[in-house]
Amino acid sequence: MFKLYENIPLLLARQPNTLKKTVQSIIGRTYTNTLPDRILEKARRSRLGAAAKGPSVYPEEKPKIEQAEYTEADRDYKYIYPDFLPNPVYYFRDKIRERLERIDMMNRRKQISIPEFYVGSILAVTVSDPYASGKTNRFVGICIRRDDYGLRHSFTLRNVIDGLGVEIMYDLYNPTIRSIEVLKLEKRLDDNLTYLQDCPPEYSTIPFDFQPVKLLPGMKVPVNTIKVPLKNKPWRHAWDRKAVRGVILPEVRRFEHEQYMNSSSDFKSFEKWDLMKSYRESIHDDDHREIIEDIKKFESEITDKQEVVTAAKKLVRTRRIPKEEGSSNEK
Repeated sequence: MFKLYENIPLLLARQPNTLKKTVQSIIGRTYTNTLPDRILEKARRSRLGAAAKGPSVYPEEKPKIEQAEYTEADRDYKYIYPDFLPNPVYYFRDKIRERLERIDMMNRRKQISIPEFYVGSILAVTVSDPYASGKTNRFVGICIRRDDYGLRHSFTLRNVIDGLGVEIMYDLYNPTIRSIEVLKLEKRLDDNLTYLQDCPPEYSTIPFDFQPVKLLPGMKVPVNTIKVPLKNKPWRHAWDRKAVRGVILPEVRRFEHEQYMNSSSDFKSFEKWDLMKSYRESIHDDDHREIIEDIKKFESEITDKQEVVTAAKKLVRTRRIPKEEGSSNEK
């Protein structure tokens, strides 16, 4: 140690600048905290650190775990309740009549359960028939179209029975309808499946003992992308001139195809850019909003009624009726 102090003057004489820089860096060094803030905060909130500030001791906060929220699938009332939509042709509109019709439709829906279905779904409809055995008649078929608006809304079912195509049109709010059961809920590529009349019968044949296919709650409605082949001409309609996506046209000769293309076609490609036509065929947002509010109010009333019925059933099951004393003594 003594020898080290003796060598300091020699070091100062040989390398004065280096030693001065080392001393200045040591003196000018600022010591900062190297511990993380989490450890310091834990020590400050401990019993030893809190004793200097007061008797209260703060417990360590636990991190909050966010739980996943499950929401219902978005519902598009425009497609679920197409019968509630008014006629888009403005000179057929009457708001007072539409309001009264909606009230009648909701009252009818309180008497019978009308499920959600689309064109392409397989349904089973039971109606009252005084001439049938059992006074009821049940028909199973595929929904090929839905027509009209309001109380006049109707849907058509098609099935092939014994090689003969049978189509029955039902008024949705007909009081003779006993029940409407959805056996298979699905959509098709087109909103009108009338072309099944000109297709092979196996695409319209549905057995009457068809077992229901249920969807899990919250699932989207599946879309059946099958394309049905058409028979050879003659057809009931000129399907090659219409904008249908769910058919396979038969092979035709080139000159026949050119003849159809040059003739007046029912499908015009420029109509999708026609703003005035889309405006005339659309419904104003205010009218649409009013209809949705009425539908939501109706659905809330139905859910409240179902809750009351289920609660009453549970009460009846748990209730015990005591036996009469007189009947027990007689036995």
